[in-house]
Amino acid sequence: MNLAVIGFGNAGGKVVDKLLAFESDTGRSLCRFALAVNSAEIDLAKLDYVPRDNRILIGQTDQRVKGRGAGADPEVGATIARQDHHEIERAMDGVPIHDIDGFLVVAGLGGGTGSGGAPVLAETLSDRYAEPVYGLGVLPSADEGGRPAFNAARSLTSFTEATENLVLFDNDAWRQHGDSVETGYERTNEEIARRVVTLLAAGELDGSRISEAAMDSSDVKRTLATGGVSSIAFASTEVESVPRGEGGLISRFTNGHDENRDESDLTMKVHGLVRKAVKSRLTIPADIDSAERSLIVVSGPPSEFSQKGMRRAREWLESETDSVEVLAGDDPREDADTLSVAVLLSNVTRVDRIDALQEQAVDAKSNIQQQADTREDEIDDLVTDDAGELDPI
Repeated sequence: MNLAVIGFGNAGGKVVDKLLAFESDTGRSLCRFALAVNSAEIDLAKLDYVPRDNRILIGQTDQRVKGRGAGADPEVGATIARQDHHEIERAMDGVPIHDIDGFLVVAGLGGGTGSGGAPVLAETLSDRYAEPVYGLGVLPSADEGGRPAFNAARSLTSFTEATENLVLFDNDAWRQHGDSVETGYERTNEEIARRVVTLLAAGELDGSRISEAAMDSSDVKRTLATGGVSSIAFASTEVESVPRGEGGLISRFTNGHDENRDESDLTMKVHGLVRKAVKSRLTIPADIDSAERSLIVVSGPPSEFSQKGMRRAREWLESETDSVEVLAGDDPREDADTLSVAVLLSNVTRVDRIDALQEQAVDAKSNIQQQADTREDEIDDLVTDDAGELDPI
């Protein structure tokens, strides 16, 4: 696919920056246009790959913001996104609309700017353009507290309604014991970039070889057209380097290899890698049999591909999801040193993490309301003498 990618808020900007870095490192082509929107000037300055002219600071005239962030308040994030929509729209004039398949709006859902502003932007893009608008949302960890959970639960509803499909990434599923906050987020962003680019950049005309079974943007768009929430599975394995031009079925004949043994090995390798991906960590854990549609992309050296392996993997996933809506294709990368599999599970409807997030958010809302109800009395008790003999100035 060719996408215009917009990172909203601190987490969103960092993820987009990491997408561009991964593209640069791997020679992929996905982001035809990249933009970072934030209410904190310092966060925009930390980006490395988003062009400086495409870093938009909003909320400068808002007395609550003044270029220093939304204070983890999504109401503020939504308000300044609406107030400064002309600034964002002017930046979006640089989108090569004739050359993109859709928009991808990226945001962390636990803060203020992204959780409030990203749904507003997604809705604006949907009204303005005919191209589909997808979302990528990052959920806060449960141990980040009640306020981020409360923000995320509210944003999740708005973001899902405003997008064609919302891919979720759960920080809880990826944090490792002993991680610092910075280390944890850095690895999370790398995992997001690896999965999203591997999945969505398949089939692009970027100088890579094109096979008869290549995935294209229409396959991805059809899979994402379900609406709702989606998850991405991923697995990879290292392969022996094969000199350019020596891979493929013909080379196995000319080099005297046992075709049947090679094909059997490759079939098991591809099939096993797909099973490993789906059975290991998804971007957000979900019951895979609740997915409405699925898509498999096998990426790597063409010599490692097996059409029989992809067919078996597709049949297995059809059985696991109890759906015939499963597409499979490959993405040849002759210089790759790994064989990778990305699996999109679209419109999953049984996601325990979302249920837990909503419960945590409801508890947080109750606590916030209780504190608001009693705070004024507590302040009055603190600053007023018990005997009532002192008059305020």
